[in-house]
Amino acid sequence: MSKPLDHALANPITEDDIANYLANTPDFFTRHAELLAAVQLTSPHSNRTVSLQERQAEMLREKIKLLEQRIMEMLRNGNDNVILSNKILRWAASLLQGGELRDLPTQVVDGIELQFDVPQVGLRLWDVAGEYAEQTYAQPVSDDVKLFASSLTEPFCGLNTGFESIGWLETPADVTSLALIPLRAGPNSSTAPAFGLLVLASGDAHRFTSGMGTDFLARIGELASAALSRLRLG
Repeated sequence: MSKPLDHALANPITEDDIANYLANTPDFFTRHAELLAAVQLTSPHSNRTVSLQERQAEMLREKIKLLEQRIMEMLRNGNDNVILSNKILRWAASLLQGGELRDLPTQVVDGIELQFDVPQVGLRLWDVAGEYAEQTYAQPVSDDVKLFASSLTEPFCGLNTGFESIGWLETPADVTSLALIPLRAGPNSSTAPAFGLLVLASGDAHRFTSGMGTDFLARIGELASAALSRLRLG
């Protein structure tokens, strides 16, 4: 007679056992409906005691509030993406408005600074046609820069750790974070050798971070590549 009692003492019922029983016995509260009204809980929003139904209502309100916050965040992100897409469209349109081909790199840089509020933008191209060789954007860069640009399969974002390319900027000492965008010719050319490098720089350490998405930066790189490839050697 003592064995069941000894077993029960050695294996007491836990809260998990109770929770599992209730979860697997949905008609328990149908048979014991009076318990629903008798259960009293402490509200997390005050020290007063509330009924089970009221506590459930509070939990539902909290869930609804969280869902509303997520929806608002999605709407904000969607609106931000629309604004950014419009900026890219305006910038791309400015590159199609004609003018001297030798001035196109300046249009690219100025447009990025204006449309995307980037404090400093730098650009270097290599293997350009002879008539553009004396331009600032065509000044020689090291083989290390060329190799680094060609090794990037997507834009690089992060803190300034002394990249050679910040020397192309007007005030390199002010750079804290930056984005480096390789320029390549042709569609689907993510593995082709780069013929240039765009530098977007900011004094804000959080402007370009290693964890940020790079889709829009990649679109900027594709548009700039398409425009600037016309300056390359034939």
